Amino acid sequence: MSECWMKEVTVGPIGTCCYLVGQADRRDCVVIDPGAEAERILAAAEGREIAAILLTHGHFDHIGAVGALMEKQAPRLFVHPLDRPMLTDAALNASRGLLGRSITAPDATDLAREGDSLALAGLHIQVLHTPGHTPGSVCYRIGDLLFTGDTLFESGWGRTDLPGGSERDMAASLRRLIPLARNLPIYPGHA
Repeated sequence: MSECWMKEVTVGPIGTCCYLVGQADRRDCVVIDPGAEAERILAAAEGREIAAILLTHGHFDHIGAVGALMEKQAPRLFVHPLDRPMLTDAALNASRGLLGRSITAPDATDLAREGDSLALAGLHIQVLHTPGHTPGSVCYRIGDLLFTGDTLFESGWGRTDLPGGSERDMAASLRRLIPLARNLPIYPGHA
């Protein structure tokens, strides 16, 4: 793989980290967790075509700009099958309970499962199923970069008290991720 190109854009009311990742010598990229502010995300793409959207999980603060990006150019949307219902259900994705309004996204075009190896925008993307924050939380490893969503933060981990969360599953996921995180830079869902 050639040199990696990456941009981080913090979006939405609770500061979700959205990442755009591609190869420096290509004019396409993937977007990870577009939580809000589609126009800012498109501007950060610097004219690159968005080949796909990758969701680490289905909570409202990670899906808010999916619809707008898919309308403009992103043809594919990946999510783990266990979080797929969250995309279209405001109660499951916590927007109704936490915001008092509904935020939803279009249904996924593709599923991201444990062990999948995705080839998008010239990138090799490994899917790691890391339940706990949600049943279908995943992390994406792209080369030597680890995108952890709300499973693992720089100084902690995601909450487990929202619908579908599990402390037991989170503990198992953290045991799996910590050895990787010791050797790879992590890019979490929130700073």
